[in-house]
Amino acid sequence: MALFGKKDKYVRINPNRSLKREVERDVPEVPDELFAKCPACKHMIYQKDLGVAKICPSCSYNFRISAQERLALTVDEASFEELYTGIETKDPLNFPKYNEKLSQARAATGLDEAVLTGKASIRGQKVALAIMDSNFIMASMGTVVGEKLTRLFELAIDEKLPVVIFTASGGARMQEGIMSLMQMAKVSAAVKRHSNAGLFYLTILTDPTTGGVTASFAMEGDIILAEPQALVGFAGRRVIETTVRENLPDDFQKAEFLLEHGFVDAIVKRTDMPDVIANLVAFHGGAK
Repeated sequence: MALFGKKDKYVRINPNRSLKREVERDVPEVPDELFAKCPACKHMIYQKDLGVAKICPSCSYNFRISAQERLALTVDEASFEELYTGIETKDPLNFPKYNEKLSQARAATGLDEAVLTGKASIRGQKVALAIMDSNFIMASMGTVVGEKLTRLFELAIDEKLPVVIFTASGGARMQEGIMSLMQMAKVSAAVKRHSNAGLFYLTILTDPTTGGVTASFAMEGDIILAEPQALVGFAGRRVIETTVRENLPDDFQKAEFLLEHGFVDAIVKRTDMPDVIANLVAFHGGAK
């Protein structure tokens, strides 16, 4: 009699594999998006530990969030009035599948373009507000983005409002060619008119803010804030290193590097941003 005759209930015979025995074991399944990897410190983080604000508990990196999420974290409840929806690009280059790409981005983000514009109150301070969303074709700046921002500044001049813009962009939108690049000058001219009217302009640089957006309105604020560890720059790191033939510092183009070299006035955590914005707006006179 076999000393150990207990049957293994996890063993079955597979008739298709020459009487070889296969062991069935329950394999635990990890739900998708249960953990996130921090782009800055590379730590794996349990999603719930990020909180609503999505901040890395290890290095304070502020994860990328949607325009709607940022709106909910920043403005007073029910105070946001969206403006300038329904503006569409003329697709100046007849770029292949561009309109299809726009339709997909609209369906995925719930936005009509890469920037959300309107009026809102932040801790009781009335502002003209724009929030760029990198989920929409990497928040690239095309003719519609330029038009919406220009109209926002013109409204702010008429209603004597400060302007607050959360920037995030991969740069100019290649599908619109030179028409995209022209938005740099167009929005900058609107910024100048707003400044000439004696009104306050605040920019908040979020990850990533690059290309033509950095080279224009993102760096033209009266005060420039940034979120921790945000990538901010014009050309890409490899392009610069190839051009200057030098190795750049590891933290090159990070918000902390820019703060050290005088390109940013302060780095502010996302959870502190509403109070900081409200204080700055009030200090500079608020809505006139």
